[in-house]
Amino acid sequence: MSKRVLITGASGGIGKATTAELLARGAEVVGIDLRADEEAGVIACDVRDQGAVERAVAQAVEQLGGLDVLINNAGLGTPQSAGTVPDDGALTVIDVNMLGPWRVTSAALPALRESGGRVVNVASGLAHMAIPYAPAYCMSKRGLVAYSDALRLEHGDRISVTTVYPGYIRTPIHDASRVSGVGLEGAVPAEPLEAAARVMASAALDPKARRDVATSRRGAIGYALLRFVPPRVMDRVIRGQVARMARGGSFADKGLASDLVHRLRGQTP
Repeated sequence: MSKRVLITGASGGIGKATTAELLARGAEVVGIDLRADEEAGVIACDVRDQGAVERAVAQAVEQLGGLDVLINNAGLGTPQSAGTVPDDGALTVIDVNMLGPWRVTSAALPALRESGGRVVNVASGLAHMAIPYAPAYCMSKRGLVAYSDALRLEHGDRISVTTVYPGYIRTPIHDASRVSGVGLEGAVPAEPLEAAARVMASAALDPKARRDVATSRRGAIGYALLRFVPPRVMDRVIRGQVARMARGGSFADKGLASDLVHRLRGQTP
């Protein structure tokens, strides 16, 4: 029997690629995203709106005839500075990335409990380590890991919960950071989108659920090693990498990181 899957953020980046991989493996898939796409099986839904979430999930469950897997993939990567007041962009990142999965899961939980299903929460490698100019994103993804753990403790007798940790993948989620002059290109190796989609599909469909899944071998090794690195050492490593990138011109002089760039160059902004 094919698995019935609901995926959020289905229309772009990892969501679109994962949907294609799920369909290729014989799953039945309904997506939700901000804009509907009837041809692609995507229902319009803003995950910040509980009423919209409940209506979209109910429609998806009806279309699928039940639900075996929920993939909470929708996410935003709007950058900001940790030293400024959290703006609307920061609050939206936290609302979509952290509270969105909570809303969607709560709406889908009865159907998932009935089928003995699975929740797949898409976190990030940045749940393991923070970087400058992404406080809301890092907070939201670390918080999503905590939500996965709480959900597993409360409902693990009826459903399984898997947390996936993608690395840097060239998708539109990074557009806002590039525009703000603090993009990650060159900071870490990029992971192929198609490979990440295959891992995501396996996390959703494999008979044996895994608790935590990285989307690359490099990521799996790196995240494991981070457990043994003292936080102060990790701070120095990240600051050193940021300084090299800033001095090398990776950050825009007039972008979000301009104050840091000028300080590193000994200049007055």
